[in-house]
Amino acid sequence: MITSVLVANRGEIACRIVRTCHELGIRTVAVHSDADGNALHARTADTAVRLPGAAPADTYLRGDLIVKAALAAGADAVHPGYGFLSENAGFARAVQGAGLVWIGPPPEAIEAMASKTRAKELMGIAPLREVTEADLPVLVKAAAGGGGRGMRVVRRLADLDGALAAARAEAASAFGDGEVFTEPYVEGGRHIEVQVLADTHGTVWALGTRDCSLQRRHQKVIEEAPAPGLTARLTEELHALAVRAARAVSYVGAGTVEFLVADDRAHFLEMNTRLQVEHPVTEAVFGLDLVAEQIRVAEGHALDGDPPRARGHAVEARLYAEDPAHDWAPQTGRLHRLAVPDAVRLDTGYTDGDDIGVHYDPMLAKIVAHAPTRAEAVRKLASALDRAVIHGPVTNRDLLVRSLRHKEFAEARTDTGFYDRHLPELTTPAPDPYAPLAAALADAHGRSRFGGWRNVASQPQVKRYAMGGEEHEVRYRHTRGGLAAEGVRVVHADTGLVILDVDGVRRRFEVGRYGDRVYVGATALTALPRFPDATARHAPGSLLAPMPGTVVRVAEGLTEGAAVEAGQPLLWLEAMKMQHSITAPATGTLTALHATPGQQVEPGTLLAVVEATP
Repeated sequence: MITSVLVANRGEIACRIVRTCHELGIRTVAVHSDADGNALHARTADTAVRLPGAAPADTYLRGDLIVKAALAAGADAVHPGYGFLSENAGFARAVQGAGLVWIGPPPEAIEAMASKTRAKELMGIAPLREVTEADLPVLVKAAAGGGGRGMRVVRRLADLDGALAAARAEAASAFGDGEVFTEPYVEGGRHIEVQVLADTHGTVWALGTRDCSLQRRHQKVIEEAPAPGLTARLTEELHALAVRAARAVSYVGAGTVEFLVADDRAHFLEMNTRLQVEHPVTEAVFGLDLVAEQIRVAEGHALDGDPPRARGHAVEARLYAEDPAHDWAPQTGRLHRLAVPDAVRLDTGYTDGDDIGVHYDPMLAKIVAHAPTRAEAVRKLASALDRAVIHGPVTNRDLLVRSLRHKEFAEARTDTGFYDRHLPELTTPAPDPYAPLAAALADAHGRSRFGGWRNVASQPQVKRYAMGGEEHEVRYRHTRGGLAAEGVRVVHADTGLVILDVDGVRRRFEVGRYGDRVYVGATALTALPRFPDATARHAPGSLLAPMPGTVVRVAEGLTEGAAVEAGQPLLWLEAMKMQHSITAPATGTLTALHATPGQQVEPGTLLAVVEATP
């Protein structure tokens, strides 16, 4: 009987495992890097052990330190979560070798499936050994790990070497393994997966299908169960293939078998020998706690007969601190407030006041809705996201809401190319036109209208805000009856709530302010000074860091004075476990190069200057 579990992970999955352990009466031990010293997972576990450093390679990827932490804290089992060492057979063996229970599949099963190349060979599929023009497009893919890291689509042979180098570097950083391979890229396919659960007594359950086709950078954004629109024949085939893959490696515990489906045919991708980020949709549909089942299996219990019956439909959205309109650039800063309606499930590793740093994945939370039908579940999730209070860095919330309400998604006609086709329309700013006025009225609440020349009652007060990339000026007056503005009737105004009557319709605006940043409902604004100071201007062609991160490399042989072409990658930044290329904005000459490998940069740091050819 397991009494204490060390969770060898961080963030929302660590919090989610801790929650189930506590429900089962099991004590928990967290591990944390220096960057995560005050993280939610470290605060909610019964005990926390420090892993010195911040980079994953120095902390969460150090299996020796984690085993030592488990022994020091008196844990008798280790749950790996997902990512980091969750699919590392050597770590699993080290855990078992220390006399601890491993809440995961046998190391031999991990070994057989951890390398996607070996997994394909096991399923009778050979990866591409040499890529020719006829093979294009192809996908360069990390042999270990997942989450979209170490993956690149290549459509021109000339781009293959660069894609291989970038994928190797990203995979080595994220997983400690730089092996990559290439495979045909299936255009317009759906990403379908099957959840499996197996015990030590020979029982393997196939717990339905999930559709994970809405992806950016090959990382899932919205997932649902069951996968809509599959024929009964194809569903049975997917279940059979998933069970076959599990039995082929004598699998134990929870795992996922992934496929691309196109033209009613299933193409095997890989088997993830761990719990998946999207497991809550399967839990909702089957009424299971998969973490609790993992623990029961690790304790030697048998699965109870046939799988439970699926009920209803579930949809999950991943809330990321990122800007989809600007190449999905990750965002950092203080998360002032995060609240979603109680009607949905919230899995998160953050709470109000936490800081979002540069070292790890930018996912803030997963929001899950379950309902009797797909249409009801989608409506519930879209509404919950729309009404969620998110005060902090830029997120993909608006993209999620628009995606869920898009006609293609409503009709279950999405595939992995959805964002390639629709990203511009999904990221076009649509701020509320009354948000600046609501922000100004909330700020004005309680302020005296006397004491300054610009506060003469007969003169309007003026405030300026940046919103949606544009500046907005609003005017209001202090009157004996309270605050007033042209074209609307101010029903109520205080620092947190403004109610306006617009053409007979009352509209409520919840307002939050943190320094110059103001949040009015789902609209974010920046209060601008009345008399802005002159600011330094960068020369045309200046390349500024779009995010905080680390310069990991500069293009080989690149020096000041070099000729460059528009779109040519000049250097690479790493932030939140992903690498981002900085390219030349025009054909011309590199007149300045300030970036050096290993350099830490903040948003707006001048990296290089390209002078365009006249």
